[in-house]
Formats: sequence, C-alpha cells, structure tokens
Amino acid sequence: MSIRPYRDIQRRKARTVMVGSVAVGGDAPISVQTMTNSLTADAAATIEQIRRIEEAGADIVRVSCPDVESTAALKAIVAAAQIPIVADIHFHYKRAIESAEAGAACLRINPGNIGSEAKVREVIRAAKDHGCSMRIGVNAGSLEQDLLERYGEPCPEAMVESALNHARILEDNDFRDFKISVKASDVFLAVAAYQALADACDYPLHVGITEAGGLRTGTVKSSIGMGMLLWSGIGDTIRVSLSADPVEEVKVGFEMLKSLNLRHRGVNIISCPSCARQQFNVIDTVAALEARVAHITTPMSVSVIGCVVNGPGEARETDIGFTGGGAGTHQVYIAGVPHHRFKDPDIIEHLAELIERKAAEIEAAKAVS
Repeated sequence: MSIRPYRDIQRRKARTVMVGSVAVGGDAPISVQTMTNSLTADAAATIEQIRRIEEAGADIVRVSCPDVESTAALKAIVAAAQIPIVADIHFHYKRAIESAEAGAACLRINPGNIGSEAKVREVIRAAKDHGCSMRIGVNAGSLEQDLLERYGEPCPEAMVESALNHARILEDNDFRDFKISVKASDVFLAVAAYQALADACDYPLHVGITEAGGLRTGTVKSSIGMGMLLWSGIGDTIRVSLSADPVEEVKVGFEMLKSLNLRHRGVNIISCPSCARQQFNVIDTVAALEARVAHITTPMSVSVIGCVVNGPGEARETDIGFTGGGAGTHQVYIAGVPHHRFKDPDIIEHLAELIERKAAEIEAAKAVS
C-alpha cells in the first residue's frame, strides 16, 4: 500500500519506442522536448539554440525541415547535438527521406498533408534503412479533407480515426517503431482525443496542446490540458508549445512534471505569495534565488516563506527551509529541523550557498551508492 495513495499516478501501459538513445513509453521517464525556431538551414544558429535547449535539460529536440536547404544542414546539426533530433516534416515526403539519410533519430509526419500511401511507404523504407523511429502527428488544424467532410469539423473521433488509419499503414508495412500525437489548440478537444486514443492503442503518446499561445497564456492552457492527461496516466513524452523562447518550453515542461511528482530536475522552490505579514521582500527574493540556482540540476525542495504562519510547517517538508522572523532575524531549517538563525541582509547568497552545499552532498551520496 502506498503511504499517500492520493498522490499516486498509474501510468498507461505503452510499448517502448526509441528516439535515438532516449526510450519513450514503457517504464521510461516521461521525456521533455521542444522545437527550435531558428532557420534550420542556418546550421550555426540552430546548433547554438540546441546548446541552450540541452543546458535547460531537454531530452529530445525537434527541428523543422521544410526545404532542401534545411535537410542539407541537418547532418551538421545532428553531429553537433548531444540529444536526439526529430525532423519535422510537412507536405514534402522527400524531406523525410533526406532527413533520415542525414541522421535524424525520428521523423514526424502529418497524416493530413504528407501525401499518398505510396509516399508514406517510401518514408517507412527510409526509416527502416537508417534506424529512425517515427511520430504520427495529427493536428486539429490540418485534418484530412475527407474526415472534415464526414464529421463536419475537427472532433475527437476524426482525430483518432486519422491517427489509427495512419498507424495501420505503418503496421501493414511491418513498422511499429512509432509514437502518436493528436494535438489541438482547444483544451477540451485535445484532452478528449488523447483519452480516446489511449484506449484504442498501446503506442507511446506524445502529449501537447498545440499553438497554446504566449508564455503566460500558453503555460496556463498547457498546464490545464496536459495536467489532466498526465494526472490520469496518459503521456510518454511532452512538448509545451509556447510563442516564446524554446528554453521556456523546457522549463515549463519540467515544472509540470515536478508538480505531479512524475519527474524531478533542479530546485523546487515553495514560496508564499507574500502579504503584510512578510518579514522580507518575498517576491524579489524568490525571483533572484530562482535565477541564482538555475544551474543546479540536482532535485531538491526549498521553502521560502515570509512569516511564521506557514513557514515552519512548510520547512518540515523540504530539504532547506527559510522563514521570515521579527526584527529581521530569520530562521533556517535543514531537513525540516531548525538549524540556525540568520540576520544578514544578503538572504539570496546565503540560501544559494546552502542549496549548492546540499546539492553536492546529494550527488556525493549518489556516487557512493
């Protein structure tokens, strides 16, 4: 029996597909991915953006390959990347073949615009020849015309039918190394489509709310839709689609997984919204502390609370706790136990040093075990 069953998430059982060195599905951790927004043909700019994406912790990165110049640059991009590259293909099936030849780990194709079954078969042959997996990427905004005419509008049934029709083509050609997505910008539509698809197959699911909006709007919309799916056990790899720097997509993705206890990376700061009771500037302190410890990848929890109402209680549950006290004398907790009082005005650096020390201890213990 679980100690806290209300926290338990039973993940849907899916087969495992490899995207380069990253396992997707099965018992593998839910992977986080994003997509570059530089011109792929500009290999140097794309490689530089991928460097920042890697530093943010992404497991997989997708690049759009709309033209020959992009697939020509892909070989250098793949060689420079430390994480698997997914080639994003629309309309031109030959770009998929060229991407496979250039070393892409996975080919994303859209049933709504990739073309005839004969063209898909050629893409499958290239994927087999070069060891690529594939993703069937259905989008509500680009469904096949015959499905739109039959159903009248994008709906969960149409999206799932599109995905399964394309899955059958791959299966009929003895290809099963693929995952599926059924994305929509409408949260209700996306969630319903994923729920139906999860019941209809055992392929790994790439989860996301497409075209979710800017940083704030898109984060909220994605968190609602993807959070519902992940909480119910649906999702093997995720991409948060934001009109923002791809690094922000990675950060939001990890925060989403951390909040559901599905995956942990870096420092999880628990902080209060602040009020008249605060004994230090909570908002500015938390913002500066997040920036100061952004380089730490070791999972740990830190509470930063402005007063003694909830501060001691939150500190009991975290690795490091900081609670505001009267006359500028604050309390520091280590592993939930009061450790020392602190009056120095440089709260940020004091906490950062404690966090770095704790991270080093955790990593040293892991190395010994």
